Amino acid sequence: MTGGCDRLPRMQRTKLRNSIGVMAAVSLAACSWWGHKRRDPPNPTEIIVNGAPADSLVFVDGSQAGQPAVRGRPQMLEVAPGDHKVEVHSGDRVVYREDVYVASGQHVMVSVLSGWNR
Repeated sequence: MTGGCDRLPRMQRTKLRNSIGVMAAVSLAACSWWGHKRRDPPNPTEIIVNGAPADSLVFVDGSQAGQPAVRGRPQMLEVAPGDHKVEVHSGDRVVYREDVYVASGQHVMVSVLSGWNR
């Protein structure tokens, strides 16, 4: 017993194969045409605070940001783009203050120095 295509004349089989090939190629092309390209997420906008005394707290724009500082570990704080006031509090004292501008997707390093910075 032979398949359904064997019953067709040779010329019709060739046209059928060509048609199937063209439809397959068009279908595959359509997949890549309509498929979306994955975009990488934008870089976070961050202030990185380095050198804060152990157990001190970092405040950004008057609100506590992150956990108490651990000596030797920088704190990475995600913020909105724009101007920010960074303060480091130790107990009830402000031991460091700096105004910074962070552009969208930028990482700004704040190195805590001894004394005050206004």
